[in-house]
Amino acid sequence: MASYPVVVIPGDGIGPEVVAAARRVVEATGVAIEWIECEAGAAVASRGGPPLPPETLEAIAKTKVALKGPIGTPVGTGFRSVNVELRQKLDLFANYRPARSFAGVRSPWQDVDLIVIRENTEGLYSGLEHVVVPGVVESLRIVTERASRRIVQFAFETAKKYGRRKVTAVHKANILKLSDGLFLKTAREVAAAYPQIQFDEAIVDATAMQLVINPHRFDVLVMENLFGDIISDLTSGLVGGLGVTASANLGTEVAVFEAVHGTAPDIVGKGVANPTAVLLSAALMLDHLHEAAAGQRIEQAIRGVIARGETVTRDLGGKATTDEYTNAIIEAMQKA
Repeated sequence: MASYPVVVIPGDGIGPEVVAAARRVVEATGVAIEWIECEAGAAVASRGGPPLPPETLEAIAKTKVALKGPIGTPVGTGFRSVNVELRQKLDLFANYRPARSFAGVRSPWQDVDLIVIRENTEGLYSGLEHVVVPGVVESLRIVTERASRRIVQFAFETAKKYGRRKVTAVHKANILKLSDGLFLKTAREVAAAYPQIQFDEAIVDATAMQLVINPHRFDVLVMENLFGDIISDLTSGLVGGLGVTASANLGTEVAVFEAVHGTAPDIVGKGVANPTAVLLSAALMLDHLHEAAAGQRIEQAIRGVIARGETVTRDLGGKATTDEYTNAIIEAMQKA
């Protein structure tokens, strides 16, 4: 059986623990993976190297697929976000963040099923900042027709692929009339080519409120970088938090699947970290590799174990260790 070469980046903090769990679960599906372990993050930077080593970037560009654990980013000082650098250098223009409720997870809603599509390469995260005069900093927000068009097309193609009924363009064009005006104009043009899928528009602050009040009015949401960063975390909160949501960063040729939660330094090495987010991201990876059935087996096993609540980690209301929880998921897969 041929194997799929996949770069694996353990990351910082609990990253190595949860990524190790993901590797075990993926291997239990029977899909052959050639894991190519590479480094990135604070641990590399602490040894004086670049937080995103060139050899890591080259390996991902070669294999075209990577699975990544959480990576710490200093706040206000220090090195630039590795996540942002990866997305820009590999042109991973689309962030795909599903948010689907779990039976057995306490959350504000029990029947949420949303997808947030976020433009990944420009906006305020272009990183174009400078000091105008001491005490005054200017940051440039870049919006282009090219990036707007391809992210909205990606959103409609996603809706088409998964049988979704509606795409909502989220914006602030009432205030940012040129930049978000361009995004919204482009979104309308793209929507016209997909008459079978409903299209609507929503201002970002109203969207945030409506998601809390009635998330069922939305289906697939598409937006620029900063708005997507915020709204995707909000939708994760509707289903239990970042610990139970997957993430994929997709380009024309390369895909990086990752856990988007933090590095949890307070529980490093204690064996109690919840690997669900990276497990679900690994399931998305298998779907990307045309091993959809294996990915579905992982998600179904996770959902079953969490719903039973007998062998879950403490953040999910149980007492299981990372290994015990992982073992329960593998056992559920084998029984399916």
